[in-house]
Amino acid sequence: MGFAKLLGRVAMAPFSKALPTMGDTERAALEAGSVGFEGQLFAGRPDFDRLIGMGPGVITAQEQAFLDNEVTTLCAMLDDFAIDEAHDLPPEVWQFMREKRFFGMIIPEVWGGLGFGHQAHAAVVTRIATVCVPAAVTVMVPNSLGPAELLLRYGTEAQKQHYLPRLADGHELPCFGLTAPYAGSDAASIPDRGVLTDREIDGQRVRGFSITFSKRYITLAPVATVVGLAFQAIDNSRPEGQRELGITCALIPVPQAGMQIGRRHRPMDSAFMNGPIEGQEVFVPMDWLIGGEAQVGQGWRMLMECLAAGRAISLPALGAATQQAALFVANGYGQVREQFGLPIGRFDAIAGIIAGMAAELYATDAARRYTAAALDKGEQPSVASAILKVQLTEAGRRAVNHAMDILGGKGIINGPSNLLASAYRHMPIAITVEGANILTRSLIIFGQGAVRCHPFVMQEMQAVAQRDAEALGHALLGHAGHAARNFWHSLFGAPLIGTPPEVLRAEARLLARLSAKYALTCDLAMGLLGGKLKRMELLSARLGDCLAHLYMASACLWRYTADADSEMLSFTRAALRVQLDAAEEVLRDLYANLPAPGHRLVGALVLSRTAQLAPLRDAQRLELARLLRSHPKLLARLCPDVSTPKQGGLLDLMQALALSAQLGEQTTALNKLVRRTRSFEEAALNTANPALSLAYLRAANRVIQVDDFAP
Repeated sequence: MGFAKLLGRVAMAPFSKALPTMGDTERAALEAGSVGFEGQLFAGRPDFDRLIGMGPGVITAQEQAFLDNEVTTLCAMLDDFAIDEAHDLPPEVWQFMREKRFFGMIIPEVWGGLGFGHQAHAAVVTRIATVCVPAAVTVMVPNSLGPAELLLRYGTEAQKQHYLPRLADGHELPCFGLTAPYAGSDAASIPDRGVLTDREIDGQRVRGFSITFSKRYITLAPVATVVGLAFQAIDNSRPEGQRELGITCALIPVPQAGMQIGRRHRPMDSAFMNGPIEGQEVFVPMDWLIGGEAQVGQGWRMLMECLAAGRAISLPALGAATQQAALFVANGYGQVREQFGLPIGRFDAIAGIIAGMAAELYATDAARRYTAAALDKGEQPSVASAILKVQLTEAGRRAVNHAMDILGGKGIINGPSNLLASAYRHMPIAITVEGANILTRSLIIFGQGAVRCHPFVMQEMQAVAQRDAEALGHALLGHAGHAARNFWHSLFGAPLIGTPPEVLRAEARLLARLSAKYALTCDLAMGLLGGKLKRMELLSARLGDCLAHLYMASACLWRYTADADSEMLSFTRAALRVQLDAAEEVLRDLYANLPAPGHRLVGALVLSRTAQLAPLRDAQRLELARLLRSHPKLLARLCPDVSTPKQGGLLDLMQALALSAQLGEQTTALNKLVRRTRSFEEAALNTANPALSLAYLRAANRVIQVDDFAP
């Protein structure tokens, strides 16, 4: 008997107890998608040639023309406050989005759609969201699970021919019902039941399911003409214990006997359409099941595979839009608003916040763009998608909170001239949907990462499930070598694999070493805690956070190379150091809380000699803020998607900044004249260009003023 087989026999019993149990739905979720660069980080062996070899994200000439024309036109039609007050988009906006096929971006041209790639799809949503989140959400849903992607992947030819052209041109508006009142985060436990039966239709017996269901929080439900539905399929003719066929997905035309779309929901009082759907014994023929009868019971796998990619697009786009808008507003308002004789953006307290926002935006948007590039090359990075969903939406929430602090009273008075109230109100929605961040952060990122990204855990689980002692032995031997290598690299430094940018070589070395420390820590946590780690959500959340910070740091290296923009080096380096410092801090916090004997000693050993680079210092933050104030093109590179709305506070700020740029340094002297004369007109007359000066003062005043309303 070989050593590997002997080792496997000895280890089989303890490993069977230590490894967590896994149901079919959990297995489908964990095995969805593919593994990308995040797998190399999990293994402690990041290959920088592979990272950089991804190349820049590509937007075709056709996609760019759509961004420059149709998207720009749409944004100029959007008055966020008026839409809020009306609780709906204007009819002309709905019509424009239909005519220009905003609802068919992901549908191939052969079916009448635009056939856009993931990079362009994300850019469209991001740009719209900078001026009006309800409009962005309305565009988002039909291009996600709603249900074009499900049809493209799994639909029958007849379903594709019928629905895809009608979805592409907006003749059909879809929604998808997954969440139920008693199955929210635990979506796999859907209580809605469809019983296999047959009915007579037009003189013929038709097989199908009689479904009773209750769904809520369903975006576009109030205006939907076709409802996507997930339900548990039941066959009562089978023996007890074999009757549940599994989650199944169907398309139900509206109206439909027995189905009711309920009174409207108002998520954070937003204007996008949302509401409940209920059905009582709604008959769904087999032809209405997505993929037909062959896909009965395959719905959960279908949903998880689509979400593996989808989580990387829509909600990260909303987070990126909020970050970009918040940075643009904070930096711009900091230049227009003066206190104590200085633009408030020059005060260190505010400058430091703005710089921190910029450094975080560089990293999060780098990760978003890198993942979109991977998607466009055929990858389906499920772990990276979950990372983006959590990190981009949380970063959006932090950014808008920071900007609201800087705006002060201007930020909290609602009205047409408010700059960020709508974005501030909408961020909890992005945090909550498509897998609440608490769930995704504490369970999915590391839970899925440990199974999919680790080079040996999946092999070990499969060997135990199959009772294959030899396979288990080989996996354990490989795992031992993997852990030993990462222990050595943690203590003495990891070699660079590939060639990172020379100017960022020191950061790349630290990233490689932290990756080895992270990989070793994962093995220690899994080895010491076994299946219990699955339930220790605070620890698994930290392990997920560390992987996220390493992923975003890696994306910064990719972005610097892909953009070939040396003028952004200061922001690249700042973003890298912030993410690497955060990764190390998470590891320190994890070892402090690891419930194992000697955890502090082990942590001190693993984390020894890591701090080769200092975190971002005050002087560096202030320099970043100065660069943003004095070089508008750098701000434009960080905020390329901030678009021009029809009217409102954002448009006022854009106009004031454009006039300020024409005046240059004269604005400081002009503001001093205003304080002395107390008159815009008189102050402007004492300048070299009275007309321009007066236009600026009036524009800046519109930015500073707030709205009032009749009692």
